[in-house]
Amino acid sequence: MPTKTSAPPRRRSARETEAERRARVRRISARLEKAYPDASCALHHKSALELLVATILSAQSTDARVNMVTPALFAKYRTAEDFARADPRVLEQEIHSTGFFRSKTRSITRMAQALLERHGGQVPDTMDELVQLPGVGRKTANVVLGCWFKKNEGVVVDTHVQRIATLLGLTTERDPVKIERDLMALVPREKWTWFSNALIQHGRRVCIARRPKCEICVIHRYCPSSRV
Repeated sequence: MPTKTSAPPRRRSARETEAERRARVRRISARLEKAYPDASCALHHKSALELLVATILSAQSTDARVNMVTPALFAKYRTAEDFARADPRVLEQEIHSTGFFRSKTRSITRMAQALLERHGGQVPDTMDELVQLPGVGRKTANVVLGCWFKKNEGVVVDTHVQRIATLLGLTTERDPVKIERDLMALVPREKWTWFSNALIQHGRRVCIARRPKCEICVIHRYCPSSRV
């Protein structure tokens, strides 16, 4: 007597309800959790300040590139005061390989000056205070809050998260803030930081922009864009 096999879950349709989308996200999360149980920030850091600077440097760059630059940088600049007093011309050369080095230098030095003036040189642990720092937006603030302070205040939306969330049909938005809002409504709050990091890892290893490996993707059956 032949054994019965369960039919694969249906792909998302245009009429998928909010409840159905939430259920699909739960299945996606369960699969990702098995594949990336310890998903975490890939930027090397030993303090909130180091993570804040590294995240600013990671804009339009790769974490691998930033991690090549920061060991020497953090050995030289240890406090907010060190960064605030840095010679811009020297700092530009030190971070040159991360790209957009002039604007990043301005962001880092102005951010450090603001830390000294407003927070006694310490990195604040609230969203409102972080996004008021020069060069710090919600993405950077979410990285620092989630990965250092262990506070799930939002979802980190980088290029990987934006692309995969769109492929999965979890958002139709293009603006990162609106994408974050959509994901926050679907993913349980306690998983916001982990979910971001899991999607980032998945984007680097499997759901690669130009050559997605759908055949080995653990969530392909829940993805309306899957090629298999």
